[in-house]
Amino acid sequence: MPTTATDRPSRFPLFFEFLIWGLYVGLYKYAYYLELAPKLPRPVLDVFPYPQLFLFALVATLYVVPYYRWLLPVLLRQRRYAVLVGVSLVYLWWGIKLNTGLAALLFSPLAAPPSLTAFYQQYALHGAGQFFSMANPQLGLLLTDLLAFSCVAFVRSAFEQEYRRRHLEKDHLALQLEQLKSQLQPHFLFNTLNSIYGLSLAGSPETPRFILLLSELMRYVLYDSGKEYISLPEEVTFLENYFEMEQRKYAGASIRFRTEGNATGLQVPPLLLLPLVENSFKHGRHHFSDAASVEATLTASPGHLHFLIENDMLPEAPAASPRRSGGIGLQNIRQRLNLYYPNAHNLQLSEHNGRYRAELTLQV
Repeated sequence: MPTTATDRPSRFPLFFEFLIWGLYVGLYKYAYYLELAPKLPRPVLDVFPYPQLFLFALVATLYVVPYYRWLLPVLLRQRRYAVLVGVSLVYLWWGIKLNTGLAALLFSPLAAPPSLTAFYQQYALHGAGQFFSMANPQLGLLLTDLLAFSCVAFVRSAFEQEYRRRHLEKDHLALQLEQLKSQLQPHFLFNTLNSIYGLSLAGSPETPRFILLLSELMRYVLYDSGKEYISLPEEVTFLENYFEMEQRKYAGASIRFRTEGNATGLQVPPLLLLPLVENSFKHGRHHFSDAASVEATLTASPGHLHFLIENDMLPEAPAASPRRSGGIGLQNIRQRLNLYYPNAHNLQLSEHNGRYRAELTLQV
């Protein structure tokens, strides 16, 4: 089926991730570290007077990247929750101390302004002295890091699961469609070969033209029907050949197919209308009487497609005889309509005054 925007991964998780880094790290942690450097002057009009402190906050938070992008998602998918809790505590407890200490060592010789040097050195010494200790002076910051970036991990995980679910549904849909097509093709071939067999027994002069039409129809069924969608004019040509074949077979009956509107640019699933056409010809009264008809009209308009086919019905069978149904054909088209046009189609089948009527409306 055509690729749509819903088939692509959502960009929201990436946007949400950047939002957390910008708002939480860039604003909250920047302000947090700024408060811990009391000797720094506070310009009144300058919103970010120390951009290097902003970079320090970003670098000092890099330890959470492996946690929320790899550790948490992997263990969640494996459902190893006890391992997740234990590994997360160990990793984050010492990760924040190591990361902050290394970031302070990196920025200390590059302090700008120089008044930040004492702040960096304090963090470097503090980190080195506390690394092997069970104490963690940055416990408050650790908890906010855990909360903020766990949210990022869960959002990413939720959207990935939704993306995988959508693709599984799409693969399942494609498999269903292939099964329906493979079901329809031999069904059509079986019915048509029976017709040729009848003509050959009668020695009909229409047999060569009938075989040529059949070859055109089978070329379409075997090759073009492998596509997800096909242009409406090609489907119309197929139906015209089919109606001509039936008209030559039942020369005395009135068998007509006409199109209205502009079909250019519209696409439909191949062979979508064939079950309705086959059903009318299979159960029509033209088999036994020339005073019978099969008439179909296909009307195309921007965004809409309307197909109507009517036929004179066979006489009612005795009550003891089971009434013939549409077989796999009508069941096939109902399934395909539900797959291709959910909530965008209307199929009505009715009988009135000896006439059978099938009417299909599509939003295409």
